[in-house]
Amino acid sequence: MGSLGAFLKHPDDFYPLLKLKMAARHAEKQIPQVPHWGFCYSMLHKVSRSFALVIQQLGTELRDAVCIFYLVLRALDTVEDDTSIPNDVKVPILKEFHRRIYDPEWHFACGTKEYKVLMDQFHHVSTAFLELNEGYKEVIEDITKRMGEGMAKFICKEVETVDDYDEYCHYVAGLVGIGLSKLFHAAGLEDPADDYLSNSMGLFLQKINIIRDYLEDINEIPKSRMFWPRQIWSKYVNKLEDLKYEENSVKAVQCLNDMVTNAIIHAEDCLKYMAALRDPSIFRFCAIPQVMSIGTLSLCYNNIEVFRGVVKMRRGLTAKVIDRTNTMADVYGAFYDFSCIMKSKVDTNDPNAQKTLSRLDSIQKACKNSWTLTANRKSYILKNQSNYSAVIIMFIILLATILAYVNSNRSNN
Repeated sequence: MGSLGAFLKHPDDFYPLLKLKMAARHAEKQIPQVPHWGFCYSMLHKVSRSFALVIQQLGTELRDAVCIFYLVLRALDTVEDDTSIPNDVKVPILKEFHRRIYDPEWHFACGTKEYKVLMDQFHHVSTAFLELNEGYKEVIEDITKRMGEGMAKFICKEVETVDDYDEYCHYVAGLVGIGLSKLFHAAGLEDPADDYLSNSMGLFLQKINIIRDYLEDINEIPKSRMFWPRQIWSKYVNKLEDLKYEENSVKAVQCLNDMVTNAIIHAEDCLKYMAALRDPSIFRFCAIPQVMSIGTLSLCYNNIEVFRGVVKMRRGLTAKVIDRTNTMADVYGAFYDFSCIMKSKVDTNDPNAQKTLSRLDSIQKACKNSWTLTANRKSYILKNQSNYSAVIIMFIILLATILAYVNSNRSNN
């Protein structure tokens, strides 16, 4: 669940981590016995544990549709990601993928590890897809078609301008937001959503992933994957890969901050989208990834480690986000806190400092205008916790472990 050192620094992480671990075990026990559905939910846990947890709280019918929607798009993404597939083979597959989901015999060898298993046994996903209601199938087919065509377009096109960047992110993530909104409406649980806001929900998540995954993408074998727009990075270096070299550290951080400043422009749209949701389970499904994303962005901002390794939220903080994100007030509080953390890291000498501060001020104003930022709310801004003794922490850990063991035995009995 985490190292002892992390518990000593953040002792209040332990209970949310314990709850998260128990929720994950419960979710795994809920995997259906029917072979094709069992494969789909097992695969969901393997390719995205965090997504699998938030999807579990949706109602059964919508949960099945969202599960298949995710796996279909994950399979499409696996084809796009595999740089070993020649473009003349890859492009037709991407464009025709929306038809393949109707063929329970189709599969395609690509990807690695669990993604290879997904592609080798894709017939299970197709079989489950065919059992969905027509309304869900129409949405999934339409979004898959549009996404496949967009991916194919960018196989042969570089991300040159910021407009290209927004267009690419629309195809690979904005369409996911639009598709999910349509699935929520098809389930009769939400009103039709504004496509612009739905698109922004996807763009915010995708841009943060692209920022965080710089080093992994640039070191991709056999060929680098480049998604940072030339219009931004060319202001700082001659080649995108130059950002990873130590001698370019100052310029790399400035470029990173430029990318982060571009991403946070979508935050207010995300707040508007989430504030309009009515169903509590759909709200948590949408809100938890958004809060985790702005938390990740606050870690990445002004952080040279983005170019040295993996920057991500510690597991305890992730557990807290999942545990605490229940209402729109919680979301406003989280966005306010993480924007405060980013604001405290702004260097006045940074070329984009004023633009960054202006956009962060705008987010904070939206959160304040909600009138939900109460003085007694739980904050994500770290405070000095040195008054916790190691003995007390170890006692808490021991007690919680015993309780978890007892609870597990009761469940088994």
